[in-house]
Amino acid sequence: MSKSSAQYSQYPQHHPHDHGRAFHRRPAAAAAVAIPLPAADDAYTIVHAGKQVRFGPVVFWIVVGTVVLLGLWSAATATYFAFRDDVLTRLIARQAEMQYAYEDRITELRAKVDRTTSRQLLDQEQFDQKLDQVMKRQTALESRATALGAMPDVTGSIPRATMQRGDASQNGTQGTPKPSPISDTVIFVAPPDREARLESRAPTVAAPPTSQFAKNQGFDNVLVRLTTSLDQVERRQMAALNAVEEGMDSRMRRMRGVVSDLGLNLANLEAAVPRSAMGGPFVPVKLTANSGPFEKQLYRINTTRAELDRLNRTLALVPYRKPVVGEVEFTSGFGVRSDPFLGRPAMHTGLDFRAATGDPVRVTANGKVVSAGWSGGYGRMVEVDHGNGLSTRYGHLSEINAKVGEVVKIGQVIGLVGSTGRSTGPHLHYETRIEGEAVDPQKFLRAGVRLSAG
Repeated sequence: MSKSSAQYSQYPQHHPHDHGRAFHRRPAAAAAVAIPLPAADDAYTIVHAGKQVRFGPVVFWIVVGTVVLLGLWSAATATYFAFRDDVLTRLIARQAEMQYAYEDRITELRAKVDRTTSRQLLDQEQFDQKLDQVMKRQTALESRATALGAMPDVTGSIPRATMQRGDASQNGTQGTPKPSPISDTVIFVAPPDREARLESRAPTVAAPPTSQFAKNQGFDNVLVRLTTSLDQVERRQMAALNAVEEGMDSRMRRMRGVVSDLGLNLANLEAAVPRSAMGGPFVPVKLTANSGPFEKQLYRINTTRAELDRLNRTLALVPYRKPVVGEVEFTSGFGVRSDPFLGRPAMHTGLDFRAATGDPVRVTANGKVVSAGWSGGYGRMVEVDHGNGLSTRYGHLSEINAKVGEVVKIGQVIGLVGSTGRSTGPHLHYETRIEGEAVDPQKFLRAGVRLSAG
């Protein structure tokens, strides 16, 4: 293959030794036939066995490019077959890696779904448990409310420990203690050094801590509100119990203190209490092992109330109440005085209560009438024996409404005020005696004021 120019292709070839010789054109038969060439200078010629093939530049380069591509393809094919096992291994490994990754992802998602389902089931179980606890607590509080309602000293509301200023100004006259239901008027005041005091047992109620559930929404928030409401109900119930227990303990202290101050023997008084018709098998009171503070306090209250009832029955034999109704005014006290008839010093063994003729005279303690009739300077007189050496006398009566041997109760009318016997006017002569000896009745009346305080 060669590339020729147009200049040399138009002339015949000549030998270099022919210089100087005349140029003779060879005959056409002997000379090579000249092939006309295109005018272009970039043509390519392939000569083989006296034959020439000419190619244009485009076709030439197409052929060259095709040959090169075939060579590259052959090289690539040879390389592929040479390294095919490694490539396949890597492809298989890559495919397996992708498959494992996909399976791991599926497993992870499935585990996440399982955890979410388990968490939901756990939350539901916890919610059911909390709801069950709330329902049980509500049932317990309802039973407690029933127990509180069955107590005679509980009204269901928390009593106010202190009186407001406005209430104090409006109810100033209601603060005076009453000694007994016989009369609503009292002029005796118990000595301040003998006032029974009992520290409040009400525990300090701290504000409930903010629960984490209060920050949540939905059912948890509802449970928090229910729990808070039940806490408030429980605190009110405990406060009511504390108030009742405090009141009972205070009254029991006062009752025991009164018996001690009067110089009486409590055991002898209890022995003198008449027994009512009652009976039944003995069943001891027991507390269960799982009793809470409410049940334990209720047990103490019931025990104290039983003791209080026993003391009330015992003190029903002690004459610490007033024998007349209305304003209490003494015309003569207990002790030495000037005799109203003789003007000489004399012992007055009782109290003279100012009253109008016909006013009712009431017995101041349970007992039995041992005397009812005319008795010298007493005029018409009734004497009541209260047992254990205690007795009371009611003199100068205008009328007697009791008979000897009659059992009388507190507040029962046994006669009417008059001026019989050694008397200068209508009044009641009232005596209190221990083992037949006259003692100052004011001592018992002050004890009544103390018992009625609070």
